[in-house]
Amino acid sequence: MTDSGVDAMGTVRSVERAVIERAARGDHLAFDSLVAARSSRLYRTALAILRSEADAHDATQDAFVAAWQHLPGLRNPEQFDAWLGRILVNTCRDGLRRRHRIQVREIDVESDEGSRAVAVRDADRSPFASAVGEADAIRRAFNHLGPDHRALLALHYIEGRPLSELATLLSVPEGTIKWRLHRARAALETALGEEDR
Repeated sequence: MTDSGVDAMGTVRSVERAVIERAARGDHLAFDSLVAARSSRLYRTALAILRSEADAHDATQDAFVAAWQHLPGLRNPEQFDAWLGRILVNTCRDGLRRRHRIQVREIDVESDEGSRAVAVRDADRSPFASAVGEADAIRRAFNHLGPDHRALLALHYIEGRPLSELATLLSVPEGTIKWRLHRARAALETALGEEDR
């Protein structure tokens, strides 16, 4: 990288640091600029974890409110993005814990409604219907996972975040992230097995 490239990166970092420091001192406009630069990325992350647009919007807003409240306590402005990411992930996890379980309505196969459902299911065995059914089973299995597993799988596989970034985001070693991902995948496989029954 050239000297001008190094200077440009240093200037960008110093400008960003200054904006974060102004926001930490209570400057609403500085905080608004931080929010504007990050809101779409954080929303996509929340949507990947929560799988609901309304819940993702709420979680993103809640994370920004929490960040505003706790920003004066941020010791290292260079860690702002990782710090904000942790707030969002924790907000999403809390939302998943509070979320009510999906209520399943059983249909009596002997009733007219149940007979129609079975007939439609049996009649529609095309490859497309099979792929849609598999995707639906994965979605249902994913929804049965605990908040920590859902968050980790969403961040890594849906958002495409590398292990090193997840380690920074969650403040744990990269080896721990690998182990947690392994456990999350195993939990998803178990949930998928239960879907197949």
